[in-house]
Amino acid sequence: MNFSVPFRPKLVDALKGYSSQDFRRDLVAGITVGLVALPLAMAFAIASGVKPEQGIFTAVIAGFIISAFGGSRVAIGGPTGAFVVIIYGIHQQYGASNLLICTIMAGFILLVMGFARLGTMIKYIPYPVTVGFTSGIAVLIFSTQIKDFFGLQLAQPMPADFVDKIIVFFTHLASTHWPTLALAIFSLAIILGWPRRLAHWVPGSIVAMIFGTLLVWLVQSGFVHLPFHFETATIGSRFGGIPHTLPKLQIPDFDWHTLKELVRPATTIALLAAIESLLCCIVADGMIDDRHDSNQELLAQGLANIFSPLFGGIAATAAIARTATNVKNGGRTPVAGIIHALTLLLVILVAAPLAKFIPLATLSAVLVVVAYNMGEWHQFVRLRRWPKSDAAVFLTAFSLTVLIDLTAAVEIGMVLAAVLFIKRISETTQITAVDSATDTEGSHHSLIGKDVPEDVLVFRIFGAFFFGVADKLETALQRARQEPKVFILRMRKVLAMDATGLNALEDLYEKLRHRGKYLLLSGPHTQPLLVMDNAGFLDRIGRENVCADVDIALERAREILGLPPGGQRHALADDKQKLEATPQTG
Repeated sequence: MNFSVPFRPKLVDALKGYSSQDFRRDLVAGITVGLVALPLAMAFAIASGVKPEQGIFTAVIAGFIISAFGGSRVAIGGPTGAFVVIIYGIHQQYGASNLLICTIMAGFILLVMGFARLGTMIKYIPYPVTVGFTSGIAVLIFSTQIKDFFGLQLAQPMPADFVDKIIVFFTHLASTHWPTLALAIFSLAIILGWPRRLAHWVPGSIVAMIFGTLLVWLVQSGFVHLPFHFETATIGSRFGGIPHTLPKLQIPDFDWHTLKELVRPATTIALLAAIESLLCCIVADGMIDDRHDSNQELLAQGLANIFSPLFGGIAATAAIARTATNVKNGGRTPVAGIIHALTLLLVILVAAPLAKFIPLATLSAVLVVVAYNMGEWHQFVRLRRWPKSDAAVFLTAFSLTVLIDLTAAVEIGMVLAAVLFIKRISETTQITAVDSATDTEGSHHSLIGKDVPEDVLVFRIFGAFFFGVADKLETALQRARQEPKVFILRMRKVLAMDATGLNALEDLYEKLRHRGKYLLLSGPHTQPLLVMDNAGFLDRIGRENVCADVDIALERAREILGLPPGGQRHALADDKQKLEATPQTG
């Protein structure tokens, strides 16, 4: 594994020839994205079970690092909905200090992934798995907003389990605080109904937040008197507001026993950060016709998730919605992302006292919209047209995310997808007996017109010869119901072989050898040939029995049987170098 990754952020290239016009575009885009990120950062933090300022700290610190050191020109980093479920679970089970440690561990895992050049490997995660757990996360985000959206009056905190949340919702529906629900619905209507041409400059979520904050401030200050009692939960009433400065750097306490228990959730955070950030970069590439550096992006994600918790932040990654907002508003370099982080810092320094009036019902409406946009709801309609195996993987990942937890969903979904992939590969691999009447090869490779001795049986292997299909070889031989003196295996169309496929060949060779019979291999490609050579199988079987093509194999069979030559050409390939130099046409 190559760990020599050049550390070259996209910012370095972007600053070459950077002009004042570029800065003006990035300034507008950065300020706009900063305004978009403000309510999201607080809402994601609250939904994750932590204080709202921790979301803003994350957007400032991690957002700056991801833009300054990342592998994309326009990706915007910060807290996202994908982490809500896992962060909430870690915070509830292990506490705030261990949540920070877990995030730092995830950062180091991301660094290792970047240095190991695993950025390109993320694309091999099956689509049904990513869509399944993403839709499951969206459902869970919906469920976390039930209490604040409806203003439910609960004696105990909302349970973490999804089913328990639903039970609490229906058993406490009568305690709905109608003014809070009305404010949430009105905020939702503003976000959804805000004109797109105006959203280009001021997003609907900011308008809704300003409206809700202004309403609460006017009522609590006595400037407005409503005909009904209006007292809704705010950031001030629940959290006491947000500080107007960044926190000092602090190293969280930890113990080795708990550290071992945090490995699994830390790995889940790292995988989620890698998946979402690289998907975001791919989307961004399509929008600006650019190409990101996936390994550099993983390094930046790792740094962001190491340093953000040291200042009280939570897990961060690149966010697709904020990145799209950045591009649509003219952002074309990482400078826009840096300005977005500085905009949020300015909000903390200047407007923090006003944050205590922000109603949680409005932030809840913001997250409801995020969850709706996050879920791939149209895929449920398309499931009946998907292959059954893909539909099973999707529903498994979705169900496990909702009913169990995200870690189990990712792990089991990946394992199930891998098993189904192996099954598909095995279904495409064919091992059949061939003769001059059934051979479908072209004229040069066909047995048609060739003299195949009676004591010779020819088999053809088509496809990858992996552990999922190794048993097909013995099954095919049993179905042949013949025990000739010489078996010829045509391997011209076997492009890959693993240790299990090699073991199947070795078992076949030993069985034939004990019965005084011979195994000949015809036309193996370079990868299977190297696997067999490295394992010493070529020497065991005899290099003279590994033939470059079917003509040579038939001549070798005649020699073994003591028959006169069939009049065909060619010497036998007797060593590895000669095999590799011979055209692979078996």
